[in-house]
Amino acid sequence: MRKFDWNDLQAFLAVVRAGRLTVAARQLGIDHSTLSRRIAGLEASLGALLFDRRSAGYALTSEGERLVADAEAMESLAVRIRARQDDPAQGLTGSIRIGTPEAWGTYFLAPQLHLLAQQHPELEVELIANPRMFSLSKREADIAVSMTRPEQGRLYARRLNDYELGIYAAKDYLQQHGHIDNKAQLEEHAWVGYVEDLMWSRELDYLSDISASLRPRIRISNIISQMAAVVGGAGLGVLPCFMARGEERLARLLPEIRLYRSYWLITHADARDILRVNVVADFIVERVRVEGEKFWIDHPVAA
Repeated sequence: MRKFDWNDLQAFLAVVRAGRLTVAARQLGIDHSTLSRRIAGLEASLGALLFDRRSAGYALTSEGERLVADAEAMESLAVRIRARQDDPAQGLTGSIRIGTPEAWGTYFLAPQLHLLAQQHPELEVELIANPRMFSLSKREADIAVSMTRPEQGRLYARRLNDYELGIYAAKDYLQQHGHIDNKAQLEEHAWVGYVEDLMWSRELDYLSDISASLRPRIRISNIISQMAAVVGGAGLGVLPCFMARGEERLARLLPEIRLYRSYWLITHADARDILRVNVVADFIVERVRVEGEKFWIDHPVAA
């Protein structure tokens, strides 16, 4: 029987998370044939088939599913061992991946990253600003920002900030369709909203907070594209004020209708000793403290 190799377990986890051999090989920086040999070697050492090789990708067998938890536990132990070798006197090195909702990552964090780069020039930063939840246990990110506080898992969460959302329309749309003076008129207009089965958080169900009868005519999977559609005159939309306030082509409607949501900063319990995770998390908290008014500056209301 082939000798067990930890590198093969790392290869196994990479394929589990990527779903495809070529993608996992690219992430690991190795040739896909090398990765294939590692997976085959791990299967040989364990005497079990871990993946069903399919044209659509690699799917875990029952033996593979049982191995995932043990492999992730070994990975977490390795992360903690490496973390103890961090030397604050040498500054931060290595890479850090931050997963955020697209609006918060694009409109708030991205403009702040030059400050982080100045403070820690040897640190490599990856910002993944996508409309989705990030799994820290699967190493999809080192730090995550979410609209929902996690209810399970070995995670630490701290409230970053609250923010306000309002109803917006393009000024050109209002000139064409008339101004809106009361809530009853909202049902007379087209709406832009989320694709219902792609709402990655229940906090995204804005329209039902306004009226149970509102249905979007145009459905888009992310808020940045929704704002572009509203700016283009597709209809009314609920937008975060910190996004919409900089768009001169938009006007806010019915300012008495205000929605509120929160952002949470999340780290994994296994990262508690990792210097770069702690420093970057503190950086994010500090930038929110300094720039937090951006989440509350209002937008001119339609006349």
